[in-house]
Amino acid sequence: MSFLSQDLLSFNQTAENADEAIRLSGTLLQRKGYVSENYIEKMVESYHENGAYFVIAPYVAIPHARPTDGVEKSAVSLVTLSSGVSFGHKANDPVRLVFGLAASSSEEHLKVIQNIVALLSQNENIERLMTAQNFEEIRPILEGLK
Repeated sequence: MSFLSQDLLSFNQTAENADEAIRLSGTLLQRKGYVSENYIEKMVESYHENGAYFVIAPYVAIPHARPTDGVEKSAVSLVTLSSGVSFGHKANDPVRLVFGLAASSSEEHLKVIQNIVALLSQNENIERLMTAQNFEEIRPILEGLK
């Protein structure tokens, strides 16, 4: 599994809406061959059908779709947004951190969620992720997860 490797990170991006933010995170996964192009659209469809259930904490969204929707290999991307985007979650909007999740199985899904929860369990990590301009600025907190 590739968890927030340097090639799966994009900093200080802009998105007009939740759909665009989801597509940004999915495109990082797709460009590296972790998911099909169809998977990105399934992520957006899931959001439209199920709402903002994956906005799990203030500023944080983890959009995803089913493994059968086009996951080739498990991975997690991260897009940081320069300004927040509303996903329609009263308590946790606006979203500034969009973790694109591609899990090839339920077991992988749980592992990925555990890694994200560990990363976000310290408030200073959330702040560092939101303000980072490059990989080097967050490398120490990612290495702390290993």
